[in-house]
Amino acid sequence: MSTKQSAGAAPILVLHKVARILDCFSVEEPEPSLQQLIQKTGLPASTCQRLAQNMVREGFLDRDGDRYRIGIGLVRWATPGTVGLDFVRLVRPILQELRDDTGETACFYIRDGAFRTVVAVAETRHVVMRPFMVGQVMPIHAGAPGKIFLAYDPEAWDALQGAPLTKFAPATPDSLNTLQAQAAAAHDQGYYAAFGERHEDVGSISAPVFDHAGRLAGVLGLGFPTQRVGPDRVPGLGTAVAQAAAEASNALGHVP
Repeated sequence: MSTKQSAGAAPILVLHKVARILDCFSVEEPEPSLQQLIQKTGLPASTCQRLAQNMVREGFLDRDGDRYRIGIGLVRWATPGTVGLDFVRLVRPILQELRDDTGETACFYIRDGAFRTVVAVAETRHVVMRPFMVGQVMPIHAGAPGKIFLAYDPEAWDALQGAPLTKFAPATPDSLNTLQAQAAAAHDQGYYAAFGERHEDVGSISAPVFDHAGRLAGVLGLGFPTQRVGPDRVPGLGTAVAQAAAEASNALGHVP
């Protein structure tokens, strides 16, 4: 084998090992430990640890203690228009505090066309839960976060024109008139709650986050199973979500 061929082979082997590490992440196991990465990849412990450290450094992964998750770098490259790493770092502690205060999963979303993408998550510690993952993509017409985008981002309506309003559940809005009324309600109260729009057993409450220029930067909210949270808890949780969103806006330099 020539020297030129050998030089080209090494990067390919490294990429193959990186791919094996990334294959360890799934909806069922979004935050494997280093030992789990070693076991699943079959790589030598020192090799796996070194690669994982480099992947954290480059934004492929994030690390929290001994747990790893898909990094915002990969989300940024895969999802046009998403926000940067520093932005998510500012919002993540607020999500964690909201999760701790309410007990439910807290998420931050950005919009890409007629879809919304989760870019940061603080997951509930309850055993009964619905999984939300960084990189998860959902349509904006179903669920509370979409109503906030439609209430505060005119371009969201442009993206929705011609997009299919898929009926996921009986409560899914399937007309622009219904969405306009929901968006108006979201704007009036500063947050919005939805139940059973994307999945019959899932609810959500969301509020807007603004940047230093007063533009909608994203949507912050809670997701939960409806068997644990019903409409009677909306006033309390809605206030908590709106306060957390205001705190996130303040962290981004927004002055009301």
